[in-house]
Amino acid sequence: VQVQTLPAFLTFSLIGGGGKRNGRSKKWKEMLKLPHISLCEELRRTVERDYTSLCEKQPIGRQLFRRFCDTQPKLRRCIEFQDAVAMYQVAPDEKRRDVGLNILDTYFNNGVNIVLAHFYMHVIVREYLSGEPFSAYQEAMYFSRFLQWKWLERQPVTKNTFRHYRVLGKGGFGEVCACQVRATGKMYACKKLEKKRVKKRKGEAMALNEKRILEKVNSSFVVSLAYAYETKDALCLVLTIMNGGDLKFHIYNMGNSGFDEQRAIFYAAEICCGFEDLHRERIIYRDLKPENILLDDRGHIRISDLGLAVQIPGGETIRGRVGTVGYMAPEVIQNESYTFSPDWWGLGCLIYEMIQGQSPFRRRKERVKREEVDRRVCEDQEEYTEKFSEGAKDICRQLLCKDPKERLGCRGCGAAEVKLHPIFQNINFKRLEANMLDPPFCPDPRAVYCKDVLDIEQFSTVKGVNLDPTDDDFYHKFVTGSVSIPWQNEMIEMGCFKEINVFEMDGALSSDLDVNRPNPAPKRGFFYRLFHREAINHSYDDSVSGTIKTLLCLLENPNQWHESGAGL
Repeated sequence: VQVQTLPAFLTFSLIGGGGKRNGRSKKWKEMLKLPHISLCEELRRTVERDYTSLCEKQPIGRQLFRRFCDTQPKLRRCIEFQDAVAMYQVAPDEKRRDVGLNILDTYFNNGVNIVLAHFYMHVIVREYLSGEPFSAYQEAMYFSRFLQWKWLERQPVTKNTFRHYRVLGKGGFGEVCACQVRATGKMYACKKLEKKRVKKRKGEAMALNEKRILEKVNSSFVVSLAYAYETKDALCLVLTIMNGGDLKFHIYNMGNSGFDEQRAIFYAAEICCGFEDLHRERIIYRDLKPENILLDDRGHIRISDLGLAVQIPGGETIRGRVGTVGYMAPEVIQNESYTFSPDWWGLGCLIYEMIQGQSPFRRRKERVKREEVDRRVCEDQEEYTEKFSEGAKDICRQLLCKDPKERLGCRGCGAAEVKLHPIFQNINFKRLEANMLDPPFCPDPRAVYCKDVLDIEQFSTVKGVNLDPTDDDFYHKFVTGSVSIPWQNEMIEMGCFKEINVFEMDGALSSDLDVNRPNPAPKRGFFYRLFHREAINHSYDDSVSGTIKTLLCLLENPNQWHESGAGL
């Protein structure tokens, strides 16, 4: 599902992001009100009791487990040790030894081997925490609070969850617009897939594949899916918003074509990390090209548009002549079987294009038949100019090796062997993965790094296609609401978790966590009281009485009001 122009300039004045609430609704605390714990019993029975998921991967779960550990000195020290090791791993090379020695002095007796201390003990501490402390956590009020957040996370998502702003661009099945979560103020890009257009093009499998792959990937180098919902006419994917433009725009529309080598290598390193995250899930991307790499407002990149990505079962290979002309690997063009080799070929093409200012097998705006481009890819050797250092030439040659078995990244160690290339010797990958390195270019927040909105071609009306109940099964698979990790990150990042996640000062149970205290009745608003009084004081025929009952129900349950589409 290709996006032609996803990035766009957004200002606080345009989106109402300023002020004390930072874009939150006036009623944001009501929208994010934690339920009484009695409503979470089904979740308590069914939630997966896995330490890695509950205490490490899920951000709110991690925070609450740490709060639990903070109540016991021994557990608190375990967490402090883990944090110290994490800091050691991302420390700059020149400071790493000092950080390591400080860990030894703080947590171990003299004479302990530094390798044993940092690595084996880290594993031992984790193993300990995942045992009895994890079991005790599941009986504590902190786990109950986690269940309350999970209940909130799983509430229905509709178009009324968001404010919708200007069009950013156009995708294969509909527009892409900016949107903002009412409750938190978080900005996203909403990618709309018009139901009739998807059905007409038989794009259900492709759309569902992209959605499911986005759900599986949790990487700071790949665009994240935060929500999936539907309207009457469209399926909607709510994604990371990227305001800095795409690499194609930056390569060809910012002065002389191409980048200096250090900038190109920084982006290549981040793409390498993104591929590592995808390949770890056995997902091959298959469509690396400049327009699919987007910059955020800090200048970091993310891989976007996973419409051609596919998950390969363990031990298997796939075939498929898919991709973009000029960027497809020889084995793809020749319809041979492959696993991840086309992605590393694509990285070679991209590094070449970022430095040279044109792709390796096709000049900028050159009119040439597809068959000729494919022939060049399979037979011709790319040419290098004085723009390339010896290191840049070497990595491009190794990535653009025609034989996938000899290609860099395909010799048994994947991304690890690419990272070891001398061209990346000044990149600290641990710090890069922790988002601790400054990009070589920071987008100007006043600039527009894309075509004008007026130039974005409008979609024509889809004719001759009718939606019917047989489409509902596809919609049901697609519309799954909030995606756990991005949703929890949003709550923490926007400050909502900190403001809502409060406990009693003396460690006692708060009323919403006490099963012995009844769930308080919801506050009745003015209109509820008005209609309720009207219903009591007068008698009406059945039709009017039914209408009043419906209004009372909607007024008592605002979420139903929003879901019904009746809200303003």
